Amino acid sequence: MRVATFNLHAGVDGWGRPTGALAQALTLRADVLICPETWRGEDGADQYQELATSLGMDGIFVPLATGKRMTNGTGGRSWQPFLAHLTGERGLYFNEHRELTKAQQSKAATLSDAERGMWGLSLLTTYPIEDLRVEQLGRLRRERVSRALIVARINDGTNSFYALAVHGAHISHGSRHQYRRINEIVSTLDPALPILFAGDFNCWGPLLRVFLPGWRSLVQARTWPARRPHSQIDHVLGRGAWRVLGGGARDGGSDHRALYVDVTLG
Repeated sequence: MRVATFNLHAGVDGWGRPTGALAQALTLRADVLICPETWRGEDGADQYQELATSLGMDGIFVPLATGKRMTNGTGGRSWQPFLAHLTGERGLYFNEHRELTKAQQSKAATLSDAERGMWGLSLLTTYPIEDLRVEQLGRLRRERVSRALIVARINDGTNSFYALAVHGAHISHGSRHQYRRINEIVSTLDPALPILFAGDFNCWGPLLRVFLPGWRSLVQARTWPARRPHSQIDHVLGRGAWRVLGGGARDGGSDHRALYVDVTLG
């Protein structure tokens, strides 16, 4: 089976210009697909439904924030404005829990075509789902969005296994607290079943092994930033008798590269 994770960034870049991220996700041919930052617009694009319909998949979308998305923005050749991590980007606007930055407030005041919608985490699969639940991880004080863990028990026709999906908070915001909670949740799962755990962890591999002990990385490839990646912060982890057949990363319009791995059991 192919397992893939791709942060869609709602299908826009940091300037609010449409990207080819959703089209790239469709080409991954995944059997289990995890997409952080999936966008479901109130009156426009529904990335979750398009993925599910186009790929013949079933799954779940977990909303983690409400906000606005720009799709007709303008900007330079860079993927996002300079210092966007400090002043805020121009593609997505979240003020549900915290006020926008002054730069974003100024820009938001001029937005007339912004689309309202939900931003969240999705897990989709071509296989039958035996059980599905969502474990809320809460919202850290410095975050504008909530976090959650999707726990799915899936059957590939021969074996049952767990597939877990996450979009982790940044280390600087206190993600270690959320990973502690994830360890507690994993400890309640059936120990006889293998597990796949994928998503945008916002964490480097060596540190992730400290936060999440007992996992094996199934594919190693630089995923961030997409144009000239120097780090891997997106991961596919495994527990159990997973055998890796191949994998890698692809650039597809987001600020992350898509990560995929082909595996079999036993």
